[in-house]
Amino acid sequence: MLNNSGPRYKRSKLERRANTDVLWCVLLLVIMCLTGAVGHGIWLNRYENMPFFNIPEPDGHIISPVLAGFYMFWTMIILLQVLIPISLYVSIEIVKLGQIYFIQSDVDFYNEKIDSTVQCRALNITEDLGQIQYLFSDKTGTLTENKMVFRRCSVAGFDYCHEENAKRLESYQEAVSEEEYADTLSSSVSNMARLRAHSFRTVHNGPLGSKPSNHLSGSTFAVASGEGASEVTHSRQAAFSSPIETDVVPDTRLLDKFSQITPQLFTPGDGTIPSPALETLYIMDFFIALAICNTVVVSAPNQPRQKIRLSSLSGTPIKSLEEFKNLFQRLSVRRSSLPSLTSGKEPSSGVPSTFVGRLSLFSRMKPASPVEEEVSQISESPQHFSNSACCLALEKLNSDAGLANGKVESLPEQPSASNLCYEAESPDEAALVYAARAYQCTLQSRTPEQIMVDFAALGSLTFQLLHILPFDSVRKRMSVVVRHPLSNQVVVYTKGADSVIMELLSAASPDGADVEKQQTIIREKTQKHLDDYAKRGLRTLCIAKKVMSDTEYAEWLRNHFLAETSIDNREELLIESAMRLENKLTLLGATGIEDRLQEGVPEAIEALHKAGIKIWMLTGDKQETAINIAYACKLLEPDDKLFILNTQSKDACEMLIGTILKELQKKHSVLPEQASLREDFRQTPVPQDSGPRAGLVITGKTLEFALQESLQRQFLELTAWCQAVVCCRATPLQKSEVVKLVRNHLRVMTLAIGDGANDVSMIQVADIGVGVSGQEGMQAVMASDFAISQFRHLSKLLLVHGHWCYTRLSNMILYFFYKNVAYVNLLFWYQFFCGFSGTSMTDYWVLIFFNLLFTSAPPVIYGVLEKDVSAETLMQLPELYQSGQKSEAYLPLTFWITLLDAFYQSLVCFFVPYFTYQGSDIDIFTFGNPLNTAALFIILLHLVIESKSLVSDFPAPEVT
Repeated sequence: MLNNSGPRYKRSKLERRANTDVLWCVLLLVIMCLTGAVGHGIWLNRYENMPFFNIPEPDGHIISPVLAGFYMFWTMIILLQVLIPISLYVSIEIVKLGQIYFIQSDVDFYNEKIDSTVQCRALNITEDLGQIQYLFSDKTGTLTENKMVFRRCSVAGFDYCHEENAKRLESYQEAVSEEEYADTLSSSVSNMARLRAHSFRTVHNGPLGSKPSNHLSGSTFAVASGEGASEVTHSRQAAFSSPIETDVVPDTRLLDKFSQITPQLFTPGDGTIPSPALETLYIMDFFIALAICNTVVVSAPNQPRQKIRLSSLSGTPIKSLEEFKNLFQRLSVRRSSLPSLTSGKEPSSGVPSTFVGRLSLFSRMKPASPVEEEVSQISESPQHFSNSACCLALEKLNSDAGLANGKVESLPEQPSASNLCYEAESPDEAALVYAARAYQCTLQSRTPEQIMVDFAALGSLTFQLLHILPFDSVRKRMSVVVRHPLSNQVVVYTKGADSVIMELLSAASPDGADVEKQQTIIREKTQKHLDDYAKRGLRTLCIAKKVMSDTEYAEWLRNHFLAETSIDNREELLIESAMRLENKLTLLGATGIEDRLQEGVPEAIEALHKAGIKIWMLTGDKQETAINIAYACKLLEPDDKLFILNTQSKDACEMLIGTILKELQKKHSVLPEQASLREDFRQTPVPQDSGPRAGLVITGKTLEFALQESLQRQFLELTAWCQAVVCCRATPLQKSEVVKLVRNHLRVMTLAIGDGANDVSMIQVADIGVGVSGQEGMQAVMASDFAISQFRHLSKLLLVHGHWCYTRLSNMILYFFYKNVAYVNLLFWYQFFCGFSGTSMTDYWVLIFFNLLFTSAPPVIYGVLEKDVSAETLMQLPELYQSGQKSEAYLPLTFWITLLDAFYQSLVCFFVPYFTYQGSDIDIFTFGNPLNTAALFIILLHLVIESKSLVSDFPAPEVT
């Protein structure tokens, strides 16, 4: 929302055109009134003596012809003011309400899964739906389902493809009936049963509960075998928690390595147990990062979401000024409500339980403040966990807590992993948490002060939460700062885009240690895996960590506190503080998450392409991922000539754009001066049948150069040659700048569609903003003009309802001009035969009721119910939409032809009765009544002839 520049008042293109034509009508009225005034003055000058009808003033003074003509000008204004279609604006609003009613009543827009249909939030731009020339679309959640499914991961340079999980996804289908859903569950259970032989966790009565843990994949159901296993039903359904997202089948190779993480590796011994391998520590840190580096809210049925059980207030530094307000409240509450640390059941004996108990006690110890540790000059901790450090910490626990007898205290019972409900801000976070839970690294609870993770055989680990550095579009990453319960070190876990994480890794010198060399190898292998994931269309994230000494953390904390309390430039200072912390990282691995295309997206994009709409995809994903999705949704065709703009400097960008332009111009035999960007540059200079289409892919860094004023002209000229454009790694602000650039410079009708808060600015800048009511909140919907539930609905919204709304309203506006000019001209022609005296040959009530009663309802009914082409024909022939793009129904020439037609018909309606009654002695109203009757009949008959269909949207046979 930081990129939201505020709403923009939108007026439809048709409304602006109508306002211009109303001004022409005003000018026409002035000309007719001037004609009447001059004619009246000339007519009076014809009389040498004072005519009998010219009554003098009380003082005997006679009004001069010039003054009489001036008075007659205003009399004609009153008489002919019907020419100005004031009632047109009222009728337009009524027609738009009717059009919106039928759009929202279309059952084809109804989505049964989320019980939602189309929403028309803007009442004044429905006709613009039929004139769209450029469409700008987000990818995630708009073209895709926004159901993030964990597919692959790379840890310590080793790729784990999760073949069993891939097979599950291939055979998975959303349950439509209870039987289909039961079949899906049984299939998933069988997959987990085959992997149970690889299970590494010993069934024991740990602090997380007394029932045996039988589920392996972390799904929302339990395997119905063994005592204590039962189905779990949630009291509420959380977002991003469909079975396809939560049921993750672990990789067998990774499970084998994961099983090597045992309590003995961190238990003091006689030295016979080797230190944990570096890969094992990476795997451990990798899944810990997946579980805690997020803002996921953990809750359980019939339990509060945030239940604080332990107090770490004394060891937690004040993170912001807001905590000063809550400081005394927490102290007063906990003094009376905090449970005793000696309460609780004692677990049964055993190595796992004993170790879990020790870790639980360890997490309860009061950690030293970073400032106090700085004063005491504690030495800096190493970058990686060491067995000796853990042993020393555990020995100190044993001596301080008196654990020689093996009896330890435990926390109160926690709900099992299958009972937990995760509520995430984004589907990416939820997918990673479910993936960690599949490997028994379960996020158990989260409070503002600590995070509890149930980590396999190690039991419950409680991390003291020091800071959360949230994601932003500048850093493109998020981090959590915690105190690790095993080493008591301050650890920074970071996840983000590979383009930024790779640049923040610690540089390895050629003569460095073995660990640095190994980190270089891991980085190279991980980069290859990331490229492979992107080519498969997966969303990629890099996971990294950093171990800080207490001295370093205390120094950073002081600077960060100054940034938080700063009044000026607070946001910039906070970003700089986060960047000072997120450097010299150690790469742990990467993840690949699949986001499947929505149903009907390729067909919808293909139809929109046939309709002549140019589609741009603006996404923040990697270049390879964006290209893969573009091919999958038929935005790019296999035969398309693809050009990629990926440069690191402005000069290189300018040179590459020029080279591509020359190649395209040479290929299509177009001279450079003919292909240059013209002032009215609305159509692609490439012929439609000139061979393979061209597609353009541009990265966020290069897009930053292309949006500069010196390169805008060349960039727009290049995009005009391309049928589709893909902008990857684009920030929310860049999305809105791209839309604004195209709309203002090319003067075309634009539509932007998105589903998240990062699309709000783009939606508001476009001529029409469409929000997708997906899983990322309602920010995009609230800022949009129209809201739909799926992208495929956009094709009917534009091709059918957009075409109808534009055609109906265009013809209705033209009809209003026609009927007013045709009727008013009857009065005007009569002035030539009454000395331009401003006399009306009809009763004044007839003039009043002409717009108010006689001709008010028919054009409104026409504007709401007219169908020039059936919906089936419009969907089968998307090319019919191009008439609206060219504004063929309402061109300036069409307006003047309509006025000429009205002049012609008014002449016929007036002079046929005139010559019929010529020489008779009928009175004025006897002459005027037949004239009015004939004029009204012809005006209404004209509308019937213009109508292509006389059938409304109510159930009835359609006539075309």
